[in-house]
Amino acid sequence: MSLGAVLAGLVHLYTASGAVVAFLTLWFIEQSEFETAFWLMVLAVVVDATDGTLARAVRVKERIPWLDGDRLEDIVDYLNYVLVPTFFLVRADLLPPDDELWLAALPLLASAYGFCQKEAKTPDHFFLGFPSYWNIVAFYLYALETPRWINGFVVLILCALVFVPLRYLYPSRTPILRGLTLGLGILWGISILWVLYQLPQASFPLVIASLFYPAYYTILSLWLAARRR
Repeated sequence: MSLGAVLAGLVHLYTASGAVVAFLTLWFIEQSEFETAFWLMVLAVVVDATDGTLARAVRVKERIPWLDGDRLEDIVDYLNYVLVPTFFLVRADLLPPDDELWLAALPLLASAYGFCQKEAKTPDHFFLGFPSYWNIVAFYLYALETPRWINGFVVLILCALVFVPLRYLYPSRTPILRGLTLGLGILWGISILWVLYQLPQASFPLVIASLFYPAYYTILSLWLAARRR
């Protein structure tokens, strides 16, 4: 076996390690160690953000053509961006107690549909429909300590948006304003890490300030969708 094939296999193993991270996150959530769980969610994002670059660098599709890295990534992403944060919503008591189970089932079903769309990621590098950022949703509902009825309403709206064919930015690949989006994303990531460091007593003004980037992301996505029409 060539060195290139070994490196390609290691990249696939790196991607698959995200499933292990998901399992560990579920374990810590079950133990009510929510801050540790958030740090593991960050680790899952780091793996997801870097494995594609590594895969292209070692040309995994050429060297291991019989293994579908995109399918592997989708499996791992569903675990970390849907199953794990949905379980978090339940165990952290963020949903109305009488409705938490059926509300938790909705992201699992809606995102399963979203992941299975042939154009879940469009050829020009957008996500079609709400891109299942449930880890971010769980983080803000936890950090902001919003009332449970509001949390339930947020879950309902976002699940519905999975089925609405709006195009959302793919931050690392959408070419329009990519430099600005990545720069603001880095600043946002730093602010999130600082909030996580402060939990469970995070600075409320810092949490509010960090919402600037999600607002920018949403407004730019909607503006581009409107301009396209």
